[in-house]
Amino acid sequence: MSVAGAVAREGGRLLAIRRADNGTWELPGGVLELAESPEAGVRREVLEETGIEIEVDELTGVYKNTTRGIVALAFRCKPSGGAERTSEESTAVAWLTPEEVTAQMSEAYAIRLLDTLDETGPHVRSHDGRQLLTT
Repeated sequence: MSVAGAVAREGGRLLAIRRADNGTWELPGGVLELAESPEAGVRREVLEETGIEIEVDELTGVYKNTTRGIVALAFRCKPSGGAERTSEESTAVAWLTPEEVTAQMSEAYAIRLLDTLDETGPHVRSHDGRQLLTT
């Protein structure tokens, strides 16, 4: 299982990374360690990949990659400290507007960030790694 941090700051900007392995823009996150809670995993992954410390708010979505069989939990988060920096896993860290998220990310990852702005969730969605699948 993986987790992702949908980190929003004042002004509606959303935290994103450009992945070092494939150059795509995504929200920070990764695979949970065996004895780790989802909330602890989100805090660790966001800090490792961006340098930003966060407070985890609530679950905003459950996303299944049907091609790879991976389920990801996305959590709404608030920045609480730290400073932006890249890591071995990220070549860029940016605070994007919702319009930039839509333009720079594949639909499957953009929706995870955009869902955090919609407080009617949590959302449950499936995708093929790039696009959402309709049921």
